[in-house]
Amino acid sequence: MWKKTVSILAALTLIAGVLAGCGSSSTSKSNNNSGSSSKKIVLKFAAQNDNTPATKDVIAAFNKQSKKYKVEWVQMTNDSAQMHDQLLTSLSSGSSEYDILSMDVVWAGEFAGAGYLVPIDQKMMDANMTKDQFNAGSMASGNYEGKQYTLPFFPDLGILYYRSDIVSKDDAAKLESGNYTYKNLGEMAAKYAGKGGTTNGFVYQSKQYEGLTVNVTEFTDHYKDIKGGLQTMYNFTKAAWAPKDLLNYMESETVNSFVQGKSVFARNWPYQYGTVKAGGEGVKIKIQDVGIAPLPNGGAVGGWLLGINKNSKHIEGAWEFMKFVAGKEGQKIMSTKGGYLPGYNALLNDPAVQKENKMLTMPGFQKALKTTIARPVSAKYNKVSDTIQIAAHKYLSTGKNLDDAAKTIQDAVGKK
Repeated sequence: MWKKTVSILAALTLIAGVLAGCGSSSTSKSNNNSGSSSKKIVLKFAAQNDNTPATKDVIAAFNKQSKKYKVEWVQMTNDSAQMHDQLLTSLSSGSSEYDILSMDVVWAGEFAGAGYLVPIDQKMMDANMTKDQFNAGSMASGNYEGKQYTLPFFPDLGILYYRSDIVSKDDAAKLESGNYTYKNLGEMAAKYAGKGGTTNGFVYQSKQYEGLTVNVTEFTDHYKDIKGGLQTMYNFTKAAWAPKDLLNYMESETVNSFVQGKSVFARNWPYQYGTVKAGGEGVKIKIQDVGIAPLPNGGAVGGWLLGINKNSKHIEGAWEFMKFVAGKEGQKIMSTKGGYLPGYNALLNDPAVQKENKMLTMPGFQKALKTTIARPVSAKYNKVSDTIQIAAHKYLSTGKNLDDAAKTIQDAVGKK
C-alpha cells in the first residue's frame, strides 16, 4: 500500500514542479515538504529466505520512514554454503550489486580480512552506539583485528538444558547463576544419571564437524585453556554416564537423547526448547520439566550478522538501513514478527518480545544471552575450524598426544 502512496506523491510532485517551471524535477533527489521524494535511492539487501514475515516487515518499516532510500530484498538460498559462495563470487569480483549483506557469523572474519566490508567503528560513534548495547558474542564475531565490521541481524547461542524435575533446586540455582564449572557439571551428571528414567548424564556435539569446533570453543573458555578444556572433554567422553557413541553426536542425536528422556543435561541451541514444546511422537518429557542455564564459560554464538559491501555506491544509505535493522525498532520487528532472538540487549526485557519467546522470561536464558562468546574470527575460518576438528577428535578418540593437539589448535587460532 505504501508503494502506491509513494508513487502517487511522486507523480504529484512532478506535476507541481512542471507547473512551477522547475522542469527537471523527475530526476531530482531532493525531498519535498511532505517527506516524500521524487525518486528514492535503491539499496540492495542480500539476505536468505525467511519463512516468517520478519524480514519483509523490517524492510517495509525502514522504507516507510526513510525519505531518501528504498531497500529491495534480494532473496538468497537458505543453503548456507551456497549463499557463502554466491556472495564470495560477487564480492571478490568487486561488484556493487549488493549494498547490505546478511552473513553467517563465521563469514565475517573472512570477508573483513579480504577487504570486502566497511569498518563501522566511526559510524557507531557518530550514532552514539556502543558495543555493549548488542549481543556480545555477535559483536565479537564481527570484530576483525580490532575493527568492528558488523552488527547483529539475529543471534543464536549454545545453552545448557537440564531436567528441572530431576535436578535439585539448589543445583538448578547454581546452574542458572552461571557460577559453576565443567567439573561441577560433570559431578552433577554423575549424581543424577539414572534418575527419572534417564541413562545419560550430559550430551553435546562431539562428532568431527563444525559442532565440535563450537564445543571446543566453549570447553576451552574461548581457547584460554586449550589443554584443560580438551582434557575435560576426554574425561566426559569416557565417563560412565556418557553414551558410548558420544563421538558421533551432532545436534540431532543430542536433541533426540534429551527429548526422549534419556539425558539429564544437554548442550544445544534454542530450537531444542521448541521441539519439546511442540511435543509429538518421540517427545517423552514435558516442557515444564525443562530448565535452561548458561554454559560454564559462555555459549558460542551462531546466527547472522549485517555488514556493508565496501564497493557499494551508497555506503551511507546502507549504514542507515543496517543501523535501523540492528537497532531497537528493527530488532523488535524481527523478534515479534519472526520469533528471532533480539541482538539488541534492551529488548530482552521487553514484554512484547518476551510474549513471543517464553525462553526470554527465564533467568538462565537471559544470563546465557549476556555471556555469549565467539568462535575464532579469522580470514581463513574454514581452514582454522577444520584444523580444530581434526586435532580435537583425534585426541578425544585415543586419549593420546594431548600436548600435540593443544599446540595444533593454539597455532590455528593464533593465526589470522
